[in-house]
Amino acid sequence: MRGTGADLQEKSLHERIRNDVERHIMSGEWPPGYRIPFEHEMTRQYACSRMTVNKALGELVQRGLIERRRRLGSFVRQPHAQSAVLEIHDIEREVQALGLVYRYRLDQRRLRPAGKNDGAAMALAADAPVLELTCTHFAGGVPFCLEERLINVTAVPEAEFADFSQIGPGTWLLKMVPWSAAEHRISAVSADRKNAAALGIGSGAACLVIDRRTWHGTDYITRVSVTYPGDRHALVAQFSPSQSS
Repeated sequence: MRGTGADLQEKSLHERIRNDVERHIMSGEWPPGYRIPFEHEMTRQYACSRMTVNKALGELVQRGLIERRRRLGSFVRQPHAQSAVLEIHDIEREVQALGLVYRYRLDQRRLRPAGKNDGAAMALAADAPVLELTCTHFAGGVPFCLEERLINVTAVPEAEFADFSQIGPGTWLLKMVPWSAAEHRISAVSADRKNAAALGIGSGAACLVIDRRTWHGTDYITRVSVTYPGDRHALVAQFSPSQSS
């Protein structure tokens, strides 16, 4: 069922507001710490409802470009010193680089509507279709990592019919879908019973978890959590002095 003209106009306006603000930020015109115009000011500027402005800014908060401060407004977010720019690696190539035989297993595949947490993390509409996949990657016959992934089927409709029993979803996405930006969050956790069993380690053992969201333009493509046994994996980054130092 198609939306009404008013619905389409609101969607177009919210995308325009989001894109305008993002352009100001990415161009450097609005530097870190810059206060973005108040919502009521943008409502007048774009001749739209406050809900439309709020939705556009909310998506930029999720992207990490702006932050909201109670009673003060919205500001361009300061870059975090601990952030790291990492490449998106193909797990199969990671294993092969170690000189070990790679094997992959698809443990679960489920097409389902997006839940509340999915929608918030990937800016998805309520009940938007997502493909949920759980996979185990092996190196030399030993579990190398556990992959838990969601794919936005609206953005990547081909994923619904892809044969992930033969190729890992990460490998497939890198080959089939262009991406323009990614966000990594790295954390140390203790393995719960499920992850410990999947990885062949003791419950409570230290693990390294990489959570990543990837998008193309303004559309989120995928969200993935990759769990490695802590004693079998390390992250290495190469960097040079900042030009401003």
